[in-house]
Amino acid sequence: MGKYENLAKEIVKNVGGKENVSSLTHCITRLRFKLKDEGKANDDVIKNMDGVVTLMKSGGQYQVVIGNHVPEVYADVMPLLGLEEDTVSGADDAPSGSLFDRAIDTISGIFQPILGIMAACGMVKGLNALFVAIGLYTDTCGGYLVLNAIGDGLFNFLPLFLGYTAAKKFNLKPMIGLVIGAIMCYPTIQNSALSAGGDALYTLFSGTIFESQVYTTFFGIPMIAMDYTGTVIPVIFVVYFASKCEKFFNKFIPDLVKFFFVPMLTLLITIPIGLLVIGPVATFGSTIIAEAVMTVRNASPMLAGAIVGLTWQILVIFGLHWGFIPVYINNIMTNGYDNVMMPFFACTFATSAVVLAIFFKTKDKHLREMALPNFISGIFGVTEPAIYGILLPLKKPFVISCIAGCIGGGFYGAFNFRKFMMGGMGIFEFPAMIEPDGSMGNLIVAVAGVVITMIIAFAATMLIYKDDSKKNAEVRENTDQAAESVTKSSLVNASEIVSPMNGKVLKLEEIQDDAFASGVLGKGAAIVPEDGNVYAPADGEISALFPTLHAIGMKTDAGAELLIHIGLDTVQLEGEGFEAFVKQGDHVKQGQKLVSFDMDFIKGKGYCLETPVLITNMDDYLDILETDKEQIKTGEVLLNIVK
Repeated sequence: MGKYENLAKEIVKNVGGKENVSSLTHCITRLRFKLKDEGKANDDVIKNMDGVVTLMKSGGQYQVVIGNHVPEVYADVMPLLGLEEDTVSGADDAPSGSLFDRAIDTISGIFQPILGIMAACGMVKGLNALFVAIGLYTDTCGGYLVLNAIGDGLFNFLPLFLGYTAAKKFNLKPMIGLVIGAIMCYPTIQNSALSAGGDALYTLFSGTIFESQVYTTFFGIPMIAMDYTGTVIPVIFVVYFASKCEKFFNKFIPDLVKFFFVPMLTLLITIPIGLLVIGPVATFGSTIIAEAVMTVRNASPMLAGAIVGLTWQILVIFGLHWGFIPVYINNIMTNGYDNVMMPFFACTFATSAVVLAIFFKTKDKHLREMALPNFISGIFGVTEPAIYGILLPLKKPFVISCIAGCIGGGFYGAFNFRKFMMGGMGIFEFPAMIEPDGSMGNLIVAVAGVVITMIIAFAATMLIYKDDSKKNAEVRENTDQAAESVTKSSLVNASEIVSPMNGKVLKLEEIQDDAFASGVLGKGAAIVPEDGNVYAPADGEISALFPTLHAIGMKTDAGAELLIHIGLDTVQLEGEGFEAFVKQGDHVKQGQKLVSFDMDFIKGKGYCLETPVLITNMDDYLDILETDKEQIKTGEVLLNIVK
């Protein structure tokens, strides 16, 4: 339990105890209970608790308003209720979309939580290899061993991490998923341990690509020797099967003994079937895919690389590139390198070069201001701002970047370009391209491909691109920089917060939500929007983007902490009708598009669109003054902060 343990206990007690709680979610400021009987809750006691701002009942939810530290309170309340995090907020809803869409969603949901740490560990491993290659130290010194452990630890025990994230995705208790991953990495399960006793008992599928040695049996059933450390696909399928087993046993095991009998039976059924059937079949499936891909690649490595380079940015636009992440990881973990997906590396630099050429070619001041930071972002491996903000609205530059990526990808395919370890983005990937023996041939190919791609992309853009006032206007609309009447000085003035949307201005006390109207969650103003777009009211970092996309938290470069809450009680839409153009942790420029929302849909569902815009760290300032305008446009000053 954390520092809000006592508050959590009091809240649970006064909502009628855990037996009275059907589910619990939270948004930016509130704990949102669904109670079996609201009459059992002690409203007055909860309202007057230290640490509780107020209490509201709306949309069938019992809302305890906490404020900015609601995630910490939520984390302390959950264990008291016996509920698993991430399994109570629509987790049981059936997935929507086509089979392919659901597969992409599943893959991204499993891998996204660990991609950041995977990149970090891979960068450490890559830099360690680089320092050894240039003679800074040797691969026998203690420093190398420790850094190598940092780089290798996650990848060697990857099934543990994927077991945990897959369990959360499949609504299995996360600790069961973690245990499954640990069992699959258990030393005696691995190929080396299974074969340690001597000759194989017999061979299955002899003469095929599935040929497998059997060194032991499970009560007479052949146990195919597999090394699951560092693998991707087997643990995901085993965890999925475990989630179905757990759900089945939960229906029949009495509540009195569910706590230990359900996980015990789940593991007793899942692990033998997983090791005897699911793991080998999943591995064989990976083998089939790898063989098919390599067959195409062997026919023409250049063509295969060109196809990857041509299509990668299109996949990024639709979020479909997630579907290929397991192929990339699986190749590195099983082959020691990836040469199938790596031609996409050219695309990052194609995008960057096109944006740089636009910077030099355009006479549009706004476009120039956008191009340079997007070029820098692209060099560091983050191309989405350039793709969505510049290339797609301008169209031809996007086509140029795809063609340049195709040529660069073809070059990489022809020269068998490889990456030997996970980690890094953009220029930070180069250390991972040094060959294990320290030779630099592959790294030279990497650099040459980048140079070729960037020259082609830059030159083609300089020759073909021409300013089009209409398309430039579309770029301005997409990113919605401040209105033309706003001077550059106001864009960076730390004492001013501009409006994130067009609409009618309301004083906070006029809106239909007591928690916001009281001002205890922050000072500011509210806007009744005229269109369904939200833009950054200042330069800063997206500190919070709730999964339902109805609320955005920002910390401006000047230190102001902002909350933009689109509509009232719209968290209950669970993201339907909303679309995000940024993610948590992004640094945004004032006027950059953050979120769009379907006004007609939201109003049709019966929700109020009054949107509070708050300074939540109001105590850090002498005063916060709202505009006296009744109507406001994006980019016009909404709030003045008095320091």
